[in-house]
Amino acid sequence: MSEPILKVEDVHAFIGKHHILQGVTFDAKADAVTVLIGRNGAGKSTVIRTVMGLIPSSKGKIVYKGSEIHKKKPYEIARMGIGFVPENMGIFAGLTVEENMRVAMLVEDEATTQRLERALDMFADLRKFWKGKAGNLSGGQKQMLAIARAIVNDTALLLIDEPSKGLAPIIVDAVIEAINQIKDHSVVVLVEQNFYMASSVGDYFYIMDDGMVVLSGVMEALVRDEELKSKYLGISKSGD
Repeated sequence: MSEPILKVEDVHAFIGKHHILQGVTFDAKADAVTVLIGRNGAGKSTVIRTVMGLIPSSKGKIVYKGSEIHKKKPYEIARMGIGFVPENMGIFAGLTVEENMRVAMLVEDEATTQRLERALDMFADLRKFWKGKAGNLSGGQKQMLAIARAIVNDTALLLIDEPSKGLAPIIVDAVIEAINQIKDHSVVVLVEQNFYMASSVGDYFYIMDDGMVVLSGVMEALVRDEELKSKYLGISKSGD
């Protein structure tokens, strides 16, 4: 088995005086979607923001493709091939869809153009509103734009934070379909509270609670285990 593309080892992180991450360890394997799941406030988003260098780690190691990255700046990490879709989407509302995409491009070459076309085929609404202001898009379309911007570069690892948040079920299904396509080209680490989405795209799971990983395994096993879902995720047997 090949080495994981990302290894997070005993990572601690603070936000102000608050000790948010308390020894998080997980890895992201090639050709798979790894899901960090858990209740609100468990530290899931803090994990990928720490991987991205937006929150400094106070202890532990983050290794990407065999290189330690936990002391690097966010722009250095991005240039290594790690894409990030933040929870707030991070789009430029005053720019057009086209301008948002071009701002995100590290280079404009033939390979980037091909990735752009693939993203526009994946999210047809972006092609439709190409010259329109991003601020006028619906919530679902803004999420599509945020994901498209992250995959227009040569992204080996894609970190996505709560993509289903606030979206209608039909749009959630569209995002699920997109992530299942993206995994053919990038390793995906997904932070998600919506178990329907998590189980629809995830290959491996790590359940977080109080800033620690409390359980991990193959997603298929978690889907079948009603007791664990109830204990850690608050999901009853009657539904999600």
